[in-house]
Amino acid sequence: MTVSRSREAHRPAPLRPALLIALALSVFSPFAAAARVGVQLDGLDDELRAAALGALELQQYTNRDVSRGQVRRLYRRAEGQIQKALEPYGYYNVTLQGELAEEGENYRATLHVKPGDPVKVIAVDLRIDGATEGLRSVDAARSAFSPQKGQRLDHATYERSKAAIHAALFSVGYLDAQLATHRVEVERAANTAKIALEWKVGQRYRFAATEFEGGQFPDDFMQRFIPWDVGDYYSQDKLLELQQRLFDANYFAISQVQPDTDKASDGKVPIAVTLAPAKRTIYTGGVFVGTDTGVGVRGGIERRWVNLHGHKLKFETILAQRLKTLSTLYQVPLPGTDNHSLNFGITYRDENTDTSQSKTLRLAANDSRIWHGWTRTIGLQFLTGDFKVADIKGNTTLLYPEVVLTRKRADDFNFPRKGWSLTLAARAGQKGLLSDTSFAQVTADAKWIHGLGERGRFIARGSVGYTQVDDFDKLPPELRYFAGGDRSIRGYSYQTVGPRVLVDGDPEPKVIGGKQLLVGSAEYEHYFSPKWGAAAFVDAGDAFSGRDFDLKIGAGFGLRWRSPVGLVRVDLGTPIGDKYASGVELHIVIGPDL
Repeated sequence: MTVSRSREAHRPAPLRPALLIALALSVFSPFAAAARVGVQLDGLDDELRAAALGALELQQYTNRDVSRGQVRRLYRRAEGQIQKALEPYGYYNVTLQGELAEEGENYRATLHVKPGDPVKVIAVDLRIDGATEGLRSVDAARSAFSPQKGQRLDHATYERSKAAIHAALFSVGYLDAQLATHRVEVERAANTAKIALEWKVGQRYRFAATEFEGGQFPDDFMQRFIPWDVGDYYSQDKLLELQQRLFDANYFAISQVQPDTDKASDGKVPIAVTLAPAKRTIYTGGVFVGTDTGVGVRGGIERRWVNLHGHKLKFETILAQRLKTLSTLYQVPLPGTDNHSLNFGITYRDENTDTSQSKTLRLAANDSRIWHGWTRTIGLQFLTGDFKVADIKGNTTLLYPEVVLTRKRADDFNFPRKGWSLTLAARAGQKGLLSDTSFAQVTADAKWIHGLGERGRFIARGSVGYTQVDDFDKLPPELRYFAGGDRSIRGYSYQTVGPRVLVDGDPEPKVIGGKQLLVGSAEYEHYFSPKWGAAAFVDAGDAFSGRDFDLKIGAGFGLRWRSPVGLVRVDLGTPIGDKYASGVELHIVIGPDL
């Protein structure tokens, strides 16, 4: 920052006669014994006081030996040091009165500081030559510039705002942008300041070729990750998108993306990508606890790339008290910049809950890609197996197409303070075409997270579903709607909310699942430390058929722990006003928010 100031003599702190005598004596006592000095400073708020003490040399001798001559010299410098320390905060007319007293063998410096009125900005002249209007990041940085006219002059804020504009220019392709004028004129007598900034941006660069180094795949395969075409305007956001795609691909241990400005010419800049292969085969395993599934173990083997075409292969198994699965997935990446792939999977599932039992085999084939910012999956599912719900035993086979759209946004996916997710799904089967009944189903799941203050988060969640089916008894539990459980209505056990039927020999009706679903949740989290927090929540909704909607409400409190393996949520919930449910239900969930 260049600062011009009007001339004004500095007025030293008045020194008492006793102090003058002590100073005179110190001239004749150069070998006085070492001592310590205590500093008492008042008149400033916490931020200014910390800045003043940080610049004060006297403060450094509170725990160090100091001679009589040293302490006198340091005291005389105090006023200038404090004045200089407070100027970055806009205080240019600081005055100080003080006293240096002997306390036995030591000294105490008492400093009374009057910061005066802060300097106010009376004019801001901010210029950027070139056609930058309409570029969102540049416009946003200009609008956010601070200090504005009428605000206190703050050097740190000024420097951050200046750097933000420069970074915004660079991010949209003005790689040669230079700050030609950067001037702050301060008039001490009037307590005013004028700011003048001017950038010479030069030409706006475009993308040249992208060069990959250190990876295990040929360049023609790597082109699928690039989210721009050669000749497009350079964009830092696009570089970050490429970085994210390389990370998500799970092929690489290191992926660095940066413009090679040394090779930029003719308004084009090449992009250099440095890669290092990840471990090709990984093995996973562990013990887990989920109140929906019980205690269990999981294990898996993943071949991150089978060949130089980037094919992937994964096996996974879960053995838990109420759930056993064995699945395999084979993925074939396809050319293009939209993360396009073909996926083929087989899953065997054995589930035994308080509501239902089922053993099913699922074959799946789908096409997945990025589509207008969404992940779009179009595929075919074949499901067959035996099941029992209440007293209904069935064996079903269904073949149905399925379309799924998912989208997520977050400022930090590990712990978002601003983010959301949305999943939309539709599926349908036709009796006679390898299906035992005709049906159509649509579902939507949404979640929204918003930070409140520095330590709080508000989380809203909702699920909606609708099914049209000819023979409901042929619909397996996986395609029926249930509510209750960790990610539904807490206070209820897993899948214990839904339409009920009476079963012979049982005094209470049993849940059989519904054709419709409507569930919502509101939750507030407050963190007492960076790792630990508490939550309060209310969940409500129902799984139902027809118009038999019966609102169920669960509420409670929980504990949150940001563990090394992800956010751990431990909740205690209780149903409110339900004749079929009572008491307290424990819910444990480990994993990301979105």
